Amino acid sequence: MSRIAYVNGAYVPLAGAGVSVLDRGFQFADSIYEVWAIRGGRLFDADAHMSRLRRSLNELRIHFPMSDAALYAVLRDTQRRNRVTDGIVYLQISRGAAPRDHVFPSLSVRPTIVVTAKNLDQSAIARRAAQGIKVITLPDTRWARCDIKSVNLLPNVLARQTAKEKGAFEAWFVDEAGFVTEGTSSNAFIVDAQNRIRTAAISNHILHGVTRAALLAIARDHQLKVVEEPFTTEEAKVAGEAFISAASNPAVPVVAIDAAQVGNGQPGPIAKALRAFYLGAEPENRRFEAESGLAPERRTLMFAAQPRARRGATKEA
Repeated sequence: MSRIAYVNGAYVPLAGAGVSVLDRGFQFADSIYEVWAIRGGRLFDADAHMSRLRRSLNELRIHFPMSDAALYAVLRDTQRRNRVTDGIVYLQISRGAAPRDHVFPSLSVRPTIVVTAKNLDQSAIARRAAQGIKVITLPDTRWARCDIKSVNLLPNVLARQTAKEKGAFEAWFVDEAGFVTEGTSSNAFIVDAQNRIRTAAISNHILHGVTRAALLAIARDHQLKVVEEPFTTEEAKVAGEAFISAASNPAVPVVAIDAAQVGNGQPGPIAKALRAFYLGAEPENRRFEAESGLAPERRTLMFAAQPRARRGATKEA
């Protein structure tokens, strides 16, 4: 079956889909994106992703008039047309196409919207989680607004390529003070000597991960100690456990960092338990979209505008 993309109001064959060469997403990376996981044919954590999408648009001052309900209809229709049951739906919105100029174009220029969807190899994802992954560490060379889900991802691309060339699945960025911020496409966690789950606090230096927030909520619900504070590379290497989170890779255990084995070199019990709870627990309450596609009580809960935190700030709960 040929894949279908949604581009500016039309459903077109993916192989022939395109946007203007003057599109600001192409010219300047003046564009944001969002990714929803699809499990069992339904969007996962739908409203939290929609909330983050709106926040990213607001931070870049991209005026996008389509309502949440209309966007959900497009997401579901793209999913249906591509027969996606377990995979992802990807949405990208740019400021639109206009003659090249660093200054914003007039508001008469309409944003460009593209939506695609595809199934993912669930057996490969499950195998990765069962075996654990290796990560490497690299200096964090990104800009200071990593909280915006922008397509400006070149440092992430270069770091991920380096990881692949070194036989690792992911790369963790490390700031000037020696603290791990996050991965190229995931948030980073350890379980420290006090059996506390640690991950960098929300700030402009990390993406406000939807899966991150969900896993921390599950951990707290099950009386696990959660500390939102940074950890160093050395602390990570001597931790009892480490793991990553992303929409398509929730709570994937890390078994090696650089050349150092983490724990006993096997996926740890806390990461495995969090993954099981996330994928299996309470779907009717928190994981899946509301039947209407809208859940106002969830939409603004996790991704209201956040103050910029200095690196090293701590939040404990």
